[in-house]
Amino acid sequence: MKHTIAITMGDPAGIGPEVVLKALLVDSGLRDERFIVLGDRGVFQRTVRECGIDIEWDVVASPDEIDASSGDRVLVDFDNVPADLPREPTEQGGRASLDYFHAAIDLAMKGSAHAIATAPIHKTALALAGCPHPGHTEILAERTGSADFVMMLAGPTLRVALVTVHVPLRQVFELLTTDRIARTITVTDRGLREFFGIEESRIAVAGLNPHAGESGRFGCEEADIIAPAIERTLREGINCSGPHPPDTIFHNALSGKFDAVVAMYHDQGLIAIKTSCFETAVNITLGLPIVRTSADHGTAYDIAGKGIADCTSMARAIELAGRFACRRRGSG
Repeated sequence: MKHTIAITMGDPAGIGPEVVLKALLVDSGLRDERFIVLGDRGVFQRTVRECGIDIEWDVVASPDEIDASSGDRVLVDFDNVPADLPREPTEQGGRASLDYFHAAIDLAMKGSAHAIATAPIHKTALALAGCPHPGHTEILAERTGSADFVMMLAGPTLRVALVTVHVPLRQVFELLTTDRIARTITVTDRGLREFFGIEESRIAVAGLNPHAGESGRFGCEEADIIAPAIERTLREGINCSGPHPPDTIFHNALSGKFDAVVAMYHDQGLIAIKTSCFETAVNITLGLPIVRTSADHGTAYDIAGKGIADCTSMARAIELAGRFACRRRGSG
């Protein structure tokens, strides 16, 4: 049975259409897959003209039209935006992004797709479209009823899981609790086992403050909140350590001492992963009943339509979605 991956075009005004087209031309090394692309045919045709890339696929107007006779590359044409949409966040682009994504979730929830790979969307466009969530991760959690979910950024040499994600820095201190950190460690350990096949994972937990608090001189969160979470998960049999000083933890992970780092907030983890693995990192949502990966970059309106967008992250997101689907279905 084919592994079916639903791929969303992302914001139609950004580089999503380009990187999706380019990524589908990359040999992932996987076989026996079907790709269902959810997007807009007119936008893709504009991309073909601008970037000089093309692809053959069957085109349908609705996911319901896909059947056994459909090919291995299918475009679901929503026909919901003008091809000349301006290269900026718009309500129309945000609404289209949501249409593609919700359709992909529907396919996955009813078993018609075994994984989702998403091209980038723009948070301002989502807000203009009336979406209360800042991104894919939170929408997926709500749609699937998942309380314990974790955003992981994974590159070839570094994996980082986040305790808090898209919140102002001042709110991080309010959101950090022992329970939340412990859940992040637990979900990360489970994800390393399920998706990466790491049975005896080594998880490093970052501190919050400089020098991990320096025994309380620079903050007490390490002793009061983070260390109890580590102690709890150690008792549950998870091999984790810390709190480690944030300024050295990523160097040690890149040196091979750890399989993943649990970071306390967005930029603490993403600065490290985007410095070390900018083109190759993939966004993975752990703790869901759905396999979901995403390109780890933004819409890049400034270079959209110029044919220079790097598709490496998108191609790797599609590849990992396929591999994770194989593992979850017990065939890889």
